[in-house]
Amino acid sequence: MHHKWYNATEVEVGSLNSKHHFYMETIEVSRLSALAFFAAGEKYKGKRYFWQNREKTFTLVGLGHAYTIENNAGQMRFDEVEQQWKQLTKNIVKEEDLQPILFGGFTFDPQNNVTGEWVNFPQSFFAVATFQLIIRADKAYISIHYITDKEESAQAFEQLRKERDHLIHAAQVKEVKTYSKPVMTSYEEPYKEAYLQSIKQVTDCIKAKEAQKVVIARSLALQFEESITSQQILSHVIHEQPESYLFGLEHEEMLFFGASPERLVKVEDGQAFSSCVAGSIRRGQTADEDEQLGQSLLNDEKNRGEHHYVVEMITETFKKNCKSIKVPSQPKLLKIRDIQHLYTPVEGILNGEATILQLVKHLHPTPALGGVPRKEAMEMIRAFEPMNRGLYAAPIGWVDADGNGEFAVAIRSAALLGNRAFLYAGGGIVEDSTPQSEYEETLVKFRPMLRALGGKLSE
Repeated sequence: MHHKWYNATEVEVGSLNSKHHFYMETIEVSRLSALAFFAAGEKYKGKRYFWQNREKTFTLVGLGHAYTIENNAGQMRFDEVEQQWKQLTKNIVKEEDLQPILFGGFTFDPQNNVTGEWVNFPQSFFAVATFQLIIRADKAYISIHYITDKEESAQAFEQLRKERDHLIHAAQVKEVKTYSKPVMTSYEEPYKEAYLQSIKQVTDCIKAKEAQKVVIARSLALQFEESITSQQILSHVIHEQPESYLFGLEHEEMLFFGASPERLVKVEDGQAFSSCVAGSIRRGQTADEDEQLGQSLLNDEKNRGEHHYVVEMITETFKKNCKSIKVPSQPKLLKIRDIQHLYTPVEGILNGEATILQLVKHLHPTPALGGVPRKEAMEMIRAFEPMNRGLYAAPIGWVDADGNGEFAVAIRSAALLGNRAFLYAGGGIVEDSTPQSEYEETLVKFRPMLRALGGKLSE
């Protein structure tokens, strides 16, 4: 094994004026499955995460919490996380591949007061893992992070080394487990009538020129024979949705997981990238039917209009934060397993002040998840949508000590709590939307998570 040792770094953390020591050690390992490493960390249940980008060039797994950043600071929640992260990492040695990474997410709307399954989740939740696995360019690195205010920490760190070696051994040697699909005993559509009614209410508001577009979402509630483990469900999602961002974030008893096609923003070496994904249609049964459906989507006025709102808003945000930008004039098709979308990439060169978390702050929620105008759309969502989205449709992702990172929009997602799961889906409501067609669109969007959970909609 190749070893890389970081010297101990002393940093001031938080607002307590106390000194914290930040110890890191990274080694390169061979032949390691990310899911096997995640599963090996069972004792850290409730404190684990998984992430893989769409291109499958970057995989991240975290076990345990060396440090957490969480707050309920409303619109300031992005700034608070950024400030604490900069404070924590300002003195550390920075090297590519070997940096500590902060992973987590921001809830969709801090002003939503509906409790439900999200009652214990803060408006921002991020963690630096005690054991961090990064797989990049076919190389695997495992880092130990230990943050303490104790002067004498050599013994504790030695214990962490031993545990790291046990985790590596378990992930490399134990037979890779195959997981059966959960057995669903029931599913219900909470708030179905309220959802259908909300479509009518929102279209009336749009006809009255109070907004141009509003995204309304709903949920499915599933019950299973027995509790489902995080690794069980992640194994199915990883296998079935290879074209998407794959993520799983544990928080106490909850696993929030998903397979999103949509990048919110990526920053790498001063370059920023975003994806405008809005407007959708199902996949065809044959290649010819698929092609026909795709062409009808490209030519559909309603979907093109929805897409334009997103392109316009993301372009404007990039103009404010970038020295130069590139935006194609026409969308193309993004095809994933169950659905195809209109897609336009946007990229730019960041100006000196811009950061990934500031971009997240300004981009969220895009018109694809909130609406147009943003303020009026959010007010209508609060008034008419009968649930709390939690992390659904919200930013989830990571940032490193250099400010590089990537956030996806957490759609095609679900929350797992023991033997219950809550699936989320929504759609953009415009003037000529009808409750039934919007309802049917959500059925298509439920499919990826429903399939991973062993369920099937009666359509």
